[in-house]
Amino acid sequence: MRIFIHSSLSDLELSMAVGVVVGVNNRVNPPELSKIISDVEANVKGSMSIESLKDDELIRLYRNFYWRLGIDPTKQRPAQEALIRRILKGDGLPRINPLVDIGNVASVKYKVPIGLYDLRRIGQVEYIVLRRAADGELFTPLGSPKMELSRNQIVLATNDGRILHVYPYRDSELTKVDEFTSDVLIVVAGIKNVNDNVLLNALSEIEALCESLLNGKVLTHGIVNNSRSLEFNIKA
Repeated sequence: MRIFIHSSLSDLELSMAVGVVVGVNNRVNPPELSKIISDVEANVKGSMSIESLKDDELIRLYRNFYWRLGIDPTKQRPAQEALIRRILKGDGLPRINPLVDIGNVASVKYKVPIGLYDLRRIGQVEYIVLRRAADGELFTPLGSPKMELSRNQIVLATNDGRILHVYPYRDSELTKVDEFTSDVLIVVAGIKNVNDNVLLNALSEIEALCESLLNGKVLTHGIVNNSRSLEFNIKA
């Protein structure tokens, strides 16, 4: 499988940190994870407020990216901002399953959007590409009905047309991670002026927690941009 960014997006200077972790045990919730989540929530509450969030450098970059696409970020918030706002409103991070919870921790800690995809649900495809959506293209977001997309939106999609993610906003119901997920594709969604090291640090933390808490093994990882793709094979 090859993962790449379509050349038509070169003007946006997008970059993704992409990793694959295999052999994960996502059925048992490790007790250490609860403390990790609590520590991240406490740090957010102690260092941010709803009022100051919009002025954070990284949050502002993602908001400005949305405005550039013609999308109102106060109505369709980047994923990490939505999670941080949830904590600041007193709701805390949602507890879904260990893999998703780890992804949310890293998203909040590094202030970048993170997508997780069950490779079993993706199946055998030739490639996954970050590209512009077509007007009227259908997407099934997690926990919500199908929605029509427009060409000002960016999607991560398979070569057979299945949309995994609206960038950098929301993952799909079609490839969601559940308790039976063992092999996972991780995508840290970067944009112009977000340093690749920030993306890689977030990815590395997810990988490390998957290995130490969930017995996973990192198969591959790297940066994907307009000049670099990532290729890997998963044994059936």
